Parts: sequence; structure tokens; C-alpha cells
Amino acid sequence: MPEHSWDPDRYLTYADERGRPFVELVARIGASSPASVVDLGCGPGNLTRLLAERWPDAAVSGIDSSPEMIAKAAELGGAVSYAVGDVASWVPAEPVDVLISNATLQWIPGHLELLPRLVGQVRPGGWFAFQVPGNFEQPTHTIRRDLAAEAPYAARTAGVASPQAFDAATYLAVLAALGCTVDAWETTYLHVLHGPDPVFTWVSGTAAGPTLQALEPDMRASYEEEFKLRLAIAYPASAAGVLMPFRRVFVVAQVPA
Repeated sequence: MPEHSWDPDRYLTYADERGRPFVELVARIGASSPASVVDLGCGPGNLTRLLAERWPDAAVSGIDSSPEMIAKAAELGGAVSYAVGDVASWVPAEPVDVLISNATLQWIPGHLELLPRLVGQVRPGGWFAFQVPGNFEQPTHTIRRDLAAEAPYAARTAGVASPQAFDAATYLAVLAALGCTVDAWETTYLHVLHGPDPVFTWVSGTAAGPTLQALEPDMRASYEEEFKLRLAIAYPASAAGVLMPFRRVFVVAQVPA
């Protein structure tokens, strides 16, 4: 299956809603004056620059596997450096003081086994923090998977990238076994979305992207039409807007000194 690409502008449609978990994750990191901070899976960089604002004396860098996202991030300028890199195999020149990964690890198959290696890239006493979605049994995902498994789409979508994550207790157990002091929690946000087909707009910029890109244009159009219809039934409009619950899992770990 070809590697999918990312559309930074589509992703940024709900930048405020996507950014809130990042801000709440970073707020729980206890680093006072780190020398080096890395955002692993930085996307379009709009959130990475917040790290430079919090730690202005740190060397802040953003790494992402998507050239499109890094190009968008580079347009921001500022004190952050950006580079294309494979999150799963990333190794810094030397261990970093703060390593953050926001809504990225869910895309890496077997990322639970990757955690010890990531902890190993952090200096003793440093911080490793990440956030992943925990909503994979919600209609946004189940409808996408069920529809993709139907004819005629199944032949084209078999094997496409599909995100996966675990609960807070699972991550805590793995990191505590490595000697880390771990703060793990879960939050369910209730996003209020507006505009035409807002839930489709949200998921087409993230989890549904690889599925949509696997389809030929005509087939993609029919898939999108049916996907939108089913999402509209699952997420009906209310007086406030379209309400979309979104559970997220947070982990902040301090590496043993």
C-alpha cells in the first residue's frame, strides 16, 4: 500500500480543538529550564512554537515524517527548527531534556514496544510526554472501517494505515516498569462543530485520510457521499451545533535520574 500524504490546511481546519490537548499535556511537564526540547510528530508546527514560548532558552525542534507538514511548519519561521524524519526510528545526536509526541504514536504499529527506546532518548531526570486519541470505537472510526470493508471499497482499502492506541493504565504500567515516575489520565472533550459535514471535515484530515487516498477519484466520491450520510446520522445537529465526543489519553513521565 503506498504511503499516504497529509494535507496541513485540512488538518488545521479545527486547529483550536486539536490544540487544546497539546496545551494541557505540556502544562503537566515539570521541566523548568530544559536545554533541548523535541516535538516528535510536530505536524504543521502551529503547536511546536508554543514550546519555544514556554522555554525560550531551549533549542526547540520539530520532527515529522510528512514533507508537506514540515514545509507548512517552516513557513512559520521563529525560533524552532524543523526536519523530516521517521518518528519510529528517530535518534537525536544526544539525549534531549524534553521529548513530546502529540497525536502521533497511534499511527506507529507496535508503538507500545517503541516506548522503551523513546525513553532512552531522554536525559536522566528529563521528561517524556505524549497524547493519543482514545476514541477508536466511536462512530467516526467504526463507520469508516465498516464502510471501507464493503464492496467495492474493500479491494482498494485493505491494509491502509489505521490508528491504534491503549488506555492510560497500559501506558503507565509500561513506563513505570522502566523506572519512570508517571502521570497518566484520560479526558473526553465534547467538541461543538459547525458548517457542512463538520465531522467528515474533521476525520478526513486525520484518521480517514489514508482510506480516502487509497480510493480512485470516482470511488472516493461515492465513499465520501455515503460516509457523510452515515456520520450525519451518528452525529445529528443540535441547537448548539454538531456535538462530537472525543476521548484522549495523556501520559507525562519523568525519566529516572
